[in-house]
Amino acid sequence: MNITPRSLASGIAAATGIALIAAGPVMIYEGVHGQHQVKDQLSAQLISFPARGSAGLPAAQAGYAGRQVVTGPQAKAYADMIETHIKEATGGKTYSQVSAAAMAAPNDTKLAGMKQTAFMGESLRGSLMGAYQAWEVTYLVTGLGLAFLGVGAATLAVTGLTEVSRRKVHVPDTIAALAESPSPGQPLM
Repeated sequence: MNITPRSLASGIAAATGIALIAAGPVMIYEGVHGQHQVKDQLSAQLISFPARGSAGLPAAQAGYAGRQVVTGPQAKAYADMIETHIKEATGGKTYSQVSAAAMAAPNDTKLAGMKQTAFMGESLRGSLMGAYQAWEVTYLVTGLGLAFLGVGAATLAVTGLTEVSRRKVHVPDTIAALAESPSPGQPLM
């Protein structure tokens, strides 16, 4: 078999198309599976927003009143609510600012309590933001899986059309020439 640069490129393109088509469904599955994992983990924590009208529910999160946190966007909204509470509890100071003040005044129990509140709040907030980011990455993975399927199918289609258009069929001019054509089973190309 004579391998030309064109046939080699066509073979590589076909292999790439097949690889993309194979990888696409795997990525889609992993994206969907990842979302289910995030949802299962958030559901297991039994985190719920305060009830409507509660003093603990900031106006920005009023739409989530009484709901359990089970999705990435809900986790982000809850994390934002925690941030609001931390700022209220610390007078707008960050954990590092409160911690530095508490270390400078080790006998100040009020600062020690603020430090503990800020630390716990920021820890929970970080965990919830991680869940939100994981949820968003699952959309990326699923979207890339769909793109891989599309690009793989397009690559195979273009490769196949290119190969078909390159083949030349010999049509004999006369019946006598037809009689001299290759024996049955051999292509006329």
